[in-house]
Amino acid sequence: MGDADDPATAAGTGASDIAAAAGDVAPSRPEETRLIFRGVRRHLARLGYATLDELPLASGRRADIVALAEKDTIIIVEVKSSVEDFRVDQKWPFYRLHCDRLYFATSPRVALDIFPQDAGLILADGYGAEIIREAPEHRLAAATRKEMLMRFGRLAAARLYGLIDPGPHGM
Repeated sequence: MGDADDPATAAGTGASDIAAAAGDVAPSRPEETRLIFRGVRRHLARLGYATLDELPLASGRRADIVALAEKDTIIIVEVKSSVEDFRVDQKWPFYRLHCDRLYFATSPRVALDIFPQDAGLILADGYGAEIIREAPEHRLAAATRKEMLMRFGRLAAARLYGLIDPGPHGM
């Protein structure tokens, strides 16, 4: 318990709250993930990409972020907010089948050496991101590209429609 003369205690704020407000305490994993998503989306938008979160793939998996460039390049960004998150989720090799370039995105609090060298790497926080390592290009077959573009377009349209008419719409 705090001392009555301690300004933090007198104000009803504990030491951990002050440390968190000062940025000394890492955010919770869900909050860290949210911040990484936001930073990556902001960075990709500045680069001219359109992005969608949680796009279901033909394989039944769901990509964290799918981004489209003007010249039909499709990238997938797999977000990892901790070492444990990376180690327990080994679905990422299958994402290569659905994109031209595969990236991992993480926060500055995660060791970068855990990520495979044959994928791109993005370092992100809630304000933006930086591509630390470019992803090698593996161009999709035309049929796979068309299928991904159709998935992207249908999900984008459904989400837009849901904003316009949030009631039941049978989609």
